[in-house]
Amino acid sequence: MKKIIGFFLPALCLSIVSCNNSAKITSAETSTSDTLKYAEETHFKNIQQLTFGGDNAEAYWSYDSKYLVFQRTNPKDGLPCDQIFLGKVPTKKGEKFTYKMVSTGKGRTTCAFFTKDGKHIIYASTHLGSNDCPPTPDRARYGNKYIWPLYNSFDIFMADLDGKIVKQLTNSAYYDAEATLSPDGKKMLYTSTKDGDIELYIMDLETGKEQRITNTLGYDGGAWFSPDGSKLIWRASRPKTETEIKEYKNLLAEALVAPTNMEVWVANADGTNARQVTSYGQANWAPAYMPDNKRIIFASNHEYKRGFPFNLYTINEDGTNLQKISRDKGFDAFPMFSPNGKKIVFCSNRNNGGTRDTNVFIADWVE
Repeated sequence: MKKIIGFFLPALCLSIVSCNNSAKITSAETSTSDTLKYAEETHFKNIQQLTFGGDNAEAYWSYDSKYLVFQRTNPKDGLPCDQIFLGKVPTKKGEKFTYKMVSTGKGRTTCAFFTKDGKHIIYASTHLGSNDCPPTPDRARYGNKYIWPLYNSFDIFMADLDGKIVKQLTNSAYYDAEATLSPDGKKMLYTSTKDGDIELYIMDLETGKEQRITNTLGYDGGAWFSPDGSKLIWRASRPKTETEIKEYKNLLAEALVAPTNMEVWVANADGTNARQVTSYGQANWAPAYMPDNKRIIFASNHEYKRGFPFNLYTINEDGTNLQKISRDKGFDAFPMFSPNGKKIVFCSNRNNGGTRDTNVFIADWVE
């Protein structure tokens, strides 16, 4: 599910428009210029803007570092709520980033990820519940707090690169989403509410056997394996006071969560030795291990009491050596290093002409 961006980008799910995914192919001129980066962003080089217009986020690499899969909303293009797209990453100057829709065009989709063989993707979708975009929460009922809906109609599917669903991976009457895969491609790490809280699970894709990873009250989601497969990293909320716990449970009873206070957590791949990395307050989220399997990159608004900007930061897994990486005045998030460790993809409000558009950017990573 597209997270946190809604703090200042209101939901765009207004009406349903039927889309034919076999015909939906879009291309845009790729902008390549280090004028797209701020002077302080010394870790970025040869930055490229891949998408132009709309709300584009959660762009993730294929295992061979050649393709990206991402989710996109743009009512102007007949996309009232998120659908999944994939495209080949440009390798030559002036080459276009051409992408096509690979989800059904029905319901809302989220959190796509390539399989190890490069021939399939997994993603969550509500299309079995309804062809329409599911309704967004009336935040006025909750004091205008930012609220995420945990749609019970979300299940996780596997599809080929032409969009044909070949397998349904989850089938519960609860929220199943936010899936990623292990480096060997054999295990799926995802979030579900099926046991009464928002917890992490690991599924063996061959056998379907599952293991519950987290067991503490609070939201656990957006999880990844480390590049070597030995560790897990995720975002978590941990309500502690009586008031916080009551609010959390009341929202959860309505399939909602308020993700305004989250911290980064890590654990061994089997869930043991779980420990909190950050303690900054506000929203510290979208974490991922860096290629060295030791450092972490994540998005945060902890420097700003008003709730934004969001910028990217790196930190050691023991919580030391915090470094600010990006400098956009609006939104930088969803960082992911390519499996070959050479590039980073992230999503940003930069270069959007004063609109609310969020686009996908890639850059060479410089240590």
